[in-house]
Amino acid sequence: MTDIGSIHCTEYEADASSVVVAETPGRVHYLGEHGEPHAGLFLSSGIDRYVRVAVSARQDSSLRFFASDTGERKRTTLLNLKYKREDRWANFIKMPLQMFLDEGYNSPGLNISFSGTIPQNIGLASSSALQVAAAVALRAFFHVRIDNQTLLAKLAKTHETFFGTRGAIVDYAIMLNAKENHFLIADEKTLNVQLVPVDFSRYKIVIMDSRVPRINVSEEIEERHCDIKTALNILSNKREGASFRDYLDNDRVSSMGSLLERMRRRSLHIVHELHRVLESEQVLKQRDWQAFSRIVNHSHESLRDLYEVSCPEIDWLVKRAQEIEGVLGSRMTGDGFGGCTYTILEDHARGEFDRKLEDYERIFGFHPIIYDVCPGLGARLVPR
Repeated sequence: MTDIGSIHCTEYEADASSVVVAETPGRVHYLGEHGEPHAGLFLSSGIDRYVRVAVSARQDSSLRFFASDTGERKRTTLLNLKYKREDRWANFIKMPLQMFLDEGYNSPGLNISFSGTIPQNIGLASSSALQVAAAVALRAFFHVRIDNQTLLAKLAKTHETFFGTRGAIVDYAIMLNAKENHFLIADEKTLNVQLVPVDFSRYKIVIMDSRVPRINVSEEIEERHCDIKTALNILSNKREGASFRDYLDNDRVSSMGSLLERMRRRSLHIVHELHRVLESEQVLKQRDWQAFSRIVNHSHESLRDLYEVSCPEIDWLVKRAQEIEGVLGSRMTGDGFGGCTYTILEDHARGEFDRKLEDYERIFGFHPIIYDVCPGLGARLVPR
C-alpha cells in the first residue's frame, strides 16, 4: 500500500517524527443489509483494503487536505470548519476534527493527507473508513485517552450534527473492532459487536462490481423504509420502542393479514434475515459450511423476492456462481439495484468463476471488476 507518511512529508515538508498515521479497513456485510432501519443485525467483517490518514501540525491556523491518490487539495481554517458540499471528501476529515474541537482540544493548524485501496461507491464503506482513520489519527495527535467505544459514541454524535444525518454508525463499530480471520455480529441498535472466529483456509472471498448503472436508488430505499415503518406501526399498534425483533419468537409475522402484500413481503424479509444472522453465528462456530451456504443463498433469494432490491444482472451472477462446484455461497451486497456481489469459493473454483464473468459481459454488456479480499484488521496506528 502507498506510504502515505512519506508522501505527506514530501507534500508539506514535514518532519517524519512529527507525523501520525492511522489506517482503517473497508467492510463487507455478508448478511443483514436491508434490515430494520437503525436497528439492524449484521454479519460483517473488515477487509484487507484500507484508508490511511497522516496528520501533522502547521505553523499557522489553516487546514490543508491532500488526497494523494487523485492529487486533489482542499483548504480551510479552524474558524471555518463546517460542512461544504463542494469540499466533498474533505468533509469526512473535517467531521472527526470538529469532534475533538467540540471536546475542548485546542488545535494548531493541521496538514492532513490520505490514500486508500478501498474501492469507492460500491458499498464497501470507503467514506466511513476515511472518517474513522482520521479520528484514530487525531486521537493520537491530540494524545486523547479514550477507548474505541467512547470514540464510536462521539463520532456518532458529531456525524449527526455535522452532516445532519444519522449516518452508517454500525460501520464505525465494525471498523473499530474488526480482526483478522474473524467475522463480526454487529448490532446497530446497541452498537455492540461480537467476534466470530472463522477458518477460511480453504476459501477465498471475491467481491464483484457488476458495473450496472444505478438510478434513483436512494428513492427506492426510502420507499422501503417508509413501508417498513408503516408495517411496524400497524403490527405493534404504534407501540413506542417496537421492533421487528419482537417477532422473532412468535408466528404473528407469518400471516400479517392486516398488511398490504408489498409491506408483508418486506417485513418477512427483515424477520427472516434476523434469524439468518443469529443462525449464522452458530453454524460458523460449528464450521458447518453446508448450513452457512444455505443461509447465504437463502438471504439472496429473500433480497430478490421479498425485499426486491436485486436486479437481473445481479441475480444472474449469483445464480451462476452458486452452480459452480467449490462455491460456498454467493449473494448481493450493498444498496442494491446493481452494485456488488460477494462469493466465497475454494481456490479450484476460481477459474470457472472467471469464465462465467466472460459470459456475463457478453450477455449484459458490462465489464465487471473483481476484488479479492479477506477479513482484515481493525482501525489502528501505523508505526513510522
